[in-house]
Amino acid sequence: MTQPERKFGVVVVGAGRAGSIRMKDLRNPHASSAFLNLIGFISRQELKYIDEVQQISLEDALSSQEVEVAYICSESTSHEDYIRQFLNAGKHVLVEYPMTLSRAAAQDLWELAEQKGKVLHEEHVELLMEEFTFLKKEVMGKDLLKGSLLFTAGPLAEERFGFPAFSGISRLTWLVSLFGELSLVSATLEERKEDQYMKMTVCLETENKRPLTWIEERGPGLKRNRHLSFHFKSGSLENIPNVGINKNIFLKDQNIFVQKLLGKYSEKELAAEKKRILHCLWLAEEIQKCCR
Repeated sequence: MTQPERKFGVVVVGAGRAGSIRMKDLRNPHASSAFLNLIGFISRQELKYIDEVQQISLEDALSSQEVEVAYICSESTSHEDYIRQFLNAGKHVLVEYPMTLSRAAAQDLWELAEQKGKVLHEEHVELLMEEFTFLKKEVMGKDLLKGSLLFTAGPLAEERFGFPAFSGISRLTWLVSLFGELSLVSATLEERKEDQYMKMTVCLETENKRPLTWIEERGPGLKRNRHLSFHFKSGSLENIPNVGINKNIFLKDQNIFVQKLLGKYSEKELAAEKKRILHCLWLAEEIQKCCR
């Protein structure tokens, strides 16, 4: 990256896991961080400071001339509202996935970003993982017969993170990025609220009518794990070998965002990314309708 002519002032919304990683990246001497200047963070808790970074109010961030960029790392259910407020205030926005909990809302926010001439970027660190890079190479040019992806993890509160098809949209993004646009065949949700247990089973198909099953299972004691199985005409792939640790995936995402701020991303790339994101949000919404 070139040396910055100026720095964009950044505020981070949400001081949880993602927000903390973002703040750390912004304060470390990385190539993309040189273009950014962390001004403060916003949190519902009274924290005052986190590692010398000061807490500021939402009102101050929205009205400040100094703040030009907002990183939205709060709970998914609050994303849409924050994005709208920051875009309306004339700020660029980076948001952790899912940007919204409906396709129409995302479409609407992108139109607003265009009107305001601002960058609206949805983070997808799952596409920057070593496992995904490996899969992409493995799948390339192969003819899929059928596949499945099972994800297990501990409980997650739907009222904070949205319906499982949205909180798990990174798995859907993997499937769409690997096999192209998908259509929904069926979806079911098994829930035991008193046990904090849920299992969502989704049957999808590719444009060539090849079946893909996506299962999202969450409950106490379930380890965070991903099991996959893809069968091709030329053989099968069962699970991913250990391909090394994912280093700095949030930082890699920030690099992409800075490239967009600097106008280094082609219209074609932006359009393809937007099409994929809207398609995944549409699928997640269809799955939710099907289950509920």
